[in-house]
Amino acid sequence: MSNTELKQSGHFHIEHWHTIAALLIVYDVVAVNMAYFLALWFRFDCRFSRIDTVYLESWKAFVPVYTVFCIVIFFALKLYKSIWRFASYNELLRVCAASAVTAAFHTVAITLMLHRMPISYYMMGAMFQFMMVLGIRFSYRLVKIASNLSVKRRLDESAGRVMLIGAGSAGQMILRDINRSVEVKDRVICIIDDNPNKWNRDIDGVPVVGGREDILHAVEKYNINKIFVAIPSASAENKRDILNICKETNCDLKILPGMYQFVLGDVSVSALKNVSVDDLLGREPIKANLDEVYQYITGKVVLVTGGGGSIGSELCRQIAGHNPKQLIIFDIYENNAYDIQFELRQKYPDLNLLVLIGSVRDSRKMFDLFEKYHPNIVYHAAAHKHVPLMEDSPCEAIKNNAIGTYKTAYAAMVHGCERFVLVSTDKAVNPTNIMGASKRLCEMIIQSFDHKIKEGKANEIPQIYTHVGEQTADKTGDGEVFKNVKTEFVAVRFGNVLGSNGSVIPLFKKQIEAGGPVTVTHPDIIRYFMTIPEAVSLVMLAGTYADGGQIFVLDMGSPVKIDTLARNLIRLSGLRPDVDIKVEYTGLRPGEKLYEEKLMAEEGLKKTDNDLIHIGCPIPFDTDTFFKQLRLLMRLAYANKETDMKRLVQEMVSTYHPEHPV
Repeated sequence: MSNTELKQSGHFHIEHWHTIAALLIVYDVVAVNMAYFLALWFRFDCRFSRIDTVYLESWKAFVPVYTVFCIVIFFALKLYKSIWRFASYNELLRVCAASAVTAAFHTVAITLMLHRMPISYYMMGAMFQFMMVLGIRFSYRLVKIASNLSVKRRLDESAGRVMLIGAGSAGQMILRDINRSVEVKDRVICIIDDNPNKWNRDIDGVPVVGGREDILHAVEKYNINKIFVAIPSASAENKRDILNICKETNCDLKILPGMYQFVLGDVSVSALKNVSVDDLLGREPIKANLDEVYQYITGKVVLVTGGGGSIGSELCRQIAGHNPKQLIIFDIYENNAYDIQFELRQKYPDLNLLVLIGSVRDSRKMFDLFEKYHPNIVYHAAAHKHVPLMEDSPCEAIKNNAIGTYKTAYAAMVHGCERFVLVSTDKAVNPTNIMGASKRLCEMIIQSFDHKIKEGKANEIPQIYTHVGEQTADKTGDGEVFKNVKTEFVAVRFGNVLGSNGSVIPLFKKQIEAGGPVTVTHPDIIRYFMTIPEAVSLVMLAGTYADGGQIFVLDMGSPVKIDTLARNLIRLSGLRPDVDIKVEYTGLRPGEKLYEEKLMAEEGLKKTDNDLIHIGCPIPFDTDTFFKQLRLLMRLAYANKETDMKRLVQEMVSTYHPEHPV
């Protein structure tokens, strides 16, 4: 729309409002005076000829005075500025106040100025005026609601027949939003609530038909095709149980996400979202107190490697909001790095943000980065993570994950970094694939660095190079730099992250949108899941409370069957598994396990202040032997000798048991 059209449109609306206000003023002039005339008329048995002349003349003489007073009061109480199609409690209060003030004025003024009128005149006149002034204003809304209901009743069979779950305040707000909206072509047919006191009662004409055990019966009885869940205060477990019942109905499911929307008053049909798989997990989110984390970050130079990835980018978002001295994002993939750079610069214009493109495999690049910017904290999230792809390219997994971690950790130690936090995975536990084994090697690297530092032998940690030309002109030649090494090295281990790049849920959604089939590797395969914010909070806690050498582990509750996950997603899309969308089993991929473990049996667990966060005790191993093997492993990886390299990995990681040993 052009500026001229916008102005014309705005001019039209202003003129339209002035017209309505003028008509209301005319109506009020008639109404306030007619109300008291009717009071006289009723007082004298509805016969005009029987009205005493003195009363009629007093009424006539008082009309101009009363008219002016009423209009002034009505303007003062903003009765001509309300949008009456949305009139509610506030407007009612203003009409009551206006009626009370004007009625009191009428009683006192006409008595003192002209003549004492009959008592019924004062009482009935005030009552008639209130009804007439209020009625015209709320009639617009009543007509609008009636019209909307009429329109909804004339909708064809494609219109949504909605079951509303939750008869509390949030549910009532959703119901009223649907009833007064023409744009929302749905009708609430019945309401479900677990409170027996509300059963067999109506809310705005809609019956409350029972509790959650009645959902399936009510869907069939009332021919429901949509279910809206509006129980923001319910626990995650309660929501999960209700949603598990709802998904059996093949109805389209939507849910009001949380209490914050209710508190902010953002409770409407538009606030409802599609039910996601994490709603069905039935686990309360990890609630970690991050105050100390943010205090620790404030004023520090923070480096996030792999900062454009799912975990890395969320780390950057959390860090950016808590006043770091500088945030450095390091990533080899420029598109991801650009996206998070653009987002953070838009949201935090004053943030000292630096985005660098490069590889953690490059010793020169890492040394140059630490030499120039001296990061205090490193969150190392850069890694190859796709199990099947790494099985086909095992040398790349070792180069990027293990060797890249070593080079980054070494540069951090040499340049006096305070904390180095490795982002690990539950696939590092008893790995059956090279990706998991490479991440276990990363954990062993961190443990080795910590062990040598605590022994005061940091100078025995070798600097390894990919090739001769990569050797850096660093400051480690005389060993002086290793005398006061205090870098804390820790690892953080967690399971699959909901919604992360390349995870199974986005894949399932794409397959459903394409009409299927949805592919599951095995009907019994299970995985642990967590949300990205939970993963990031754990990583940040590790960076704050690290004491060196620990592996932090999150208790992620019960594992979830991937087959169940796939079928739930199909149902949440309003479709039927194996009827509308076929589920196919493709067999386990190379290196894939039926289940993931969070901790090796040998490690054991230590509690922390947070019941859901534990510390795994490191498995001891000979670090000197490990460093020698690691140097050889690097050479084999860069020579692309896959068979020899895998054999060496099996020697180094005693818990690595590949499907096809070499």
